[in-house]
Amino acid sequence: MSTTNLEKHYPVDHFVVEGLHCPSCIREIEGTLRKNPAIRHARVNLTTQRLAVEWANDDGPSDRTASPSRTDVVIGTLKDLGFRAFLFRDDPALKQADQESKMLLKAMAVAGFAMANVMLLSVSVWSGVVTDMDEGTRLLMHWLSALIVLPAAAYAGLPFYRSAWGAIKNRSLNMDVPISLAVILAAGMSLFETIQGAVHTYYDAAVMLLFFLLIGRYLDRKMRQHARSVAQNLMSYRAHRATVVQEDGETENLPVEMLSPGQTVRIMPGERIPVDGIVTRGLSDIDTSLVTGETLPSKAETDTKVFAGTMNLSGALDVKVTALSGETLLDEIIRLMEVAEQGRAKYVRLADKAAQVYAPVVHLLALLTFVGWMIFSSVGWEQSLITAISVLIITCPCALGLAVPVVQVVASSLLFKSGILVKAADGLERLAEIDTVVFDKTGTLTLGQPELANGDDVAPAHLELAASLAKSSSHPLCRALIVACHERDIPTIATDSPLHEEAGMGLKAVIDGREVRLGNRDWCGIPADQIDNTRYSELWLAVEGEEPVFLAFQDRLRRDARDVVTWLRNDGLKIILLSGDREEVVRDAARDLGIDDWQAGCKPQDKIRVLEDLKTRGRKVLMVGDGLNDAPALSAAHVSISPSTAADVSQTAADFVFQSQKLESLVRTLQVSRHSRRLVFVNFAFAALYNVVAVPFAAAGYLEPLYAALAMSGSSIVVTANALRLNLAKLYTSPTPAAPIQADSPRPSPASAPEQA
Repeated sequence: MSTTNLEKHYPVDHFVVEGLHCPSCIREIEGTLRKNPAIRHARVNLTTQRLAVEWANDDGPSDRTASPSRTDVVIGTLKDLGFRAFLFRDDPALKQADQESKMLLKAMAVAGFAMANVMLLSVSVWSGVVTDMDEGTRLLMHWLSALIVLPAAAYAGLPFYRSAWGAIKNRSLNMDVPISLAVILAAGMSLFETIQGAVHTYYDAAVMLLFFLLIGRYLDRKMRQHARSVAQNLMSYRAHRATVVQEDGETENLPVEMLSPGQTVRIMPGERIPVDGIVTRGLSDIDTSLVTGETLPSKAETDTKVFAGTMNLSGALDVKVTALSGETLLDEIIRLMEVAEQGRAKYVRLADKAAQVYAPVVHLLALLTFVGWMIFSSVGWEQSLITAISVLIITCPCALGLAVPVVQVVASSLLFKSGILVKAADGLERLAEIDTVVFDKTGTLTLGQPELANGDDVAPAHLELAASLAKSSSHPLCRALIVACHERDIPTIATDSPLHEEAGMGLKAVIDGREVRLGNRDWCGIPADQIDNTRYSELWLAVEGEEPVFLAFQDRLRRDARDVVTWLRNDGLKIILLSGDREEVVRDAARDLGIDDWQAGCKPQDKIRVLEDLKTRGRKVLMVGDGLNDAPALSAAHVSISPSTAADVSQTAADFVFQSQKLESLVRTLQVSRHSRRLVFVNFAFAALYNVVAVPFAAAGYLEPLYAALAMSGSSIVVTANALRLNLAKLYTSPTPAAPIQADSPRPSPASAPEQA
C-alpha cells in the first residue's frame, strides 16, 4: 500500500489549537513557527482548528511517537502567542466541542432575553413618553435596564472578550476588539449616564449587538465541529485486535500493531477485517462498501484481496497479511480526507477579507473622532467620548457580520422544509460557484436497494419456493426477494428438513419431498458457459426434477434522476459519473441518463485523482455520493452533498444531506445557493454604503449614541429583511414518472441470464 506525500519524506505532528477565529491568527502562528529552523513547514486549518508541523529532518518526531522536547516547543510557542494547543491524539477540545456549542447557545439566549426586555423599557424613551413623566420614573427604568443588561453583557460577551483580550496581549487586532470596546463603552457610558441622571442611555445597543453576532459565531462553531469529526469517525472502522493462526494451527489474539507481513489471521463471520491481505482459505461474502461503495456483498475465496475495515458476513476466512496498521487502504482513506480538509482551509470568504482591514479602520476612526473633538471643540471629554462611542456603535460590524449568517439561517430553514440539511456554514457560498457535477452511482443516482427485475416472468409457485428458503437468510438479494413476494401476496411454505446454508454459496432444504436450492450458479449446478450477461445480480432456484429458474436483480435509478441530470446539463454544468460498480452496469446507467463522461471500477484513490485533475484545470466540483469510499472525494471536492441513506461518515464529510428519495433536492439546493450568494452581495453592498453615509454624520456629532444604535439596529433589520426575500424564490420541482426508470434493454430472460450475485 502506497502512502501519500504528506508524510512520506518528513515527519509530521498534528496539533489542535484553541481560540482560532480569523485569518490573522493563522498568519501569526504560521509565521512564528516557520522562524524555527527545526520546522520545515507549518500549516493551520481554520475550519478544523488543526495545526500540521512538518519537521526539517528525518530524525525528528513522527505523528505516532512525537518527541516531547519538540512537542513542548510548539505548544510553548503557541502559548506565548495566546493560544492553547494539544497533540491531536490528546485533544481535549474534541470532547469539549459540544460544551462550547452549548455555551454559545446559552450566551445567545441570555442576550436575546435581555434584548427583548430592555427594548420594552427603551421604547417609551424613544417615543418620548418618559420625558413627560417625572424624573424618578425615568431613572427607575434606566436602573432596571442596567440590572438586566450589565450581567447579561458580562456573560453573553465572554466569547468576544476572551478573543479580544488574547489579540491585545499579542499586540494585534481582530474583529472582536471593536465589538468588545463598543459593548463595554456603551454599557459603561450608560451606567455613567444613569448615575448622572441623564435622559438617554444605550443599554439596548450593547445587548442587541451581542445577540446578532452570537448567531454568526454559533454557526461558525458548528461548521468547524462537524469538519473535525470526519477522520475520527473513519477511525472507528479499524479493528484493534486480530486472531493470528500459528504454524502449529493454534490461534492467538494479538493487538493489530503487533502483526507482521506474512502472518495469517482468521476472521470469523461478523468481524471486521483488521488488515489488508489475501485470502488463503475459506469462502464468504464481504461487505466491501468501504472500498467500492456498492451495497451488494462480494464473494471472497482463495486469492481474493481483502481490505481493512470491510466486514466479513458469512464464512470464516484465513487471510495472509500484506499491509499493516497505518499502511492499509483504510488508513490511506483517512489520510486522503485529512489532506482534503487541509486544502479546504485555503478558501477565504469575502467576510474574512473585509475583516482583515475592518478592525483597525474602526479603531482609527473612533480615535480620530475623539481627538478631533477634544482639539477643535470646547464640549469637554464627556461629549467627545460619547461622539467616539457613536462612531464605534454605528460602525460596529453588525450588518457586516450578519451579511452571511442571516442569509445562511434563512437558506438553511428553507432547505430544511424541503428535506435538505445544511452541514457546512459556508457550503452555500461554495455551491454557488460550481461548474462541474461528479456523481457516484449506487445510492446516489440509484436507491442502493436491489429489486427483483424479472418477477413477472417467474411462476408464482417458483417464487413461493424461493421465498420459503430466502426468509431464513439476511443476504440483500434474499431480502429483496422477500419484499417482492410480499408485494405480490405470495406466501411461504414450511420445509420438510432443517434449512442448510453454505457460506458464499446458497441455501437448501427439502420441500414436499424434493430438494430445493437457492443461491449462485455453482450451488445450483448451472454450467459456467451458459451465462454471458453481467448486467444483473442474480439468484438461481434449483428444484429437483425441474429446469433451474433464475431471479434477476438490479438497483433502480431514482425516479427523477434523468430529469435532474438533464436540468443540470441544460444549466451549463459538466456532468461526470464515477462508480465502483462493474463496467457494464455503469455504461447502461450512463446511457439511460445521457451522461457521456463516465468511469467504472473506481476506488477512492481514483476518484481523488479525477477531482484533483479537474481542480488543476480550474474546475469547481460538486461531488454527489454516498458510501465510505466516497468520503475522501466528498471532502476533496469544492462542495459535496449526500443522500440520507449514506454511511454516517459520508454524511459527516458532506456539506449537505438530502432526505428525500427524489434527486430534485440537488437542484433545489443549487438554486438556493445561487439566490443566497446574490443576497449576500447585496448585504455587503448595503453594509458598505451604510458605513460610507453614516460614519461622517456620527463623526460630525449629528448622531448621539442612541440614534447611532438605532441606525445600527436598522441596518441589521434591512439586512435581515433582504435575506427573507429568499423565501419568495421559486424552486425546481421535477416531474414524477409513474414508475422507476427502466433500462432500455429487454427484460432479462434465460438467454440473457445475469451475473452471479
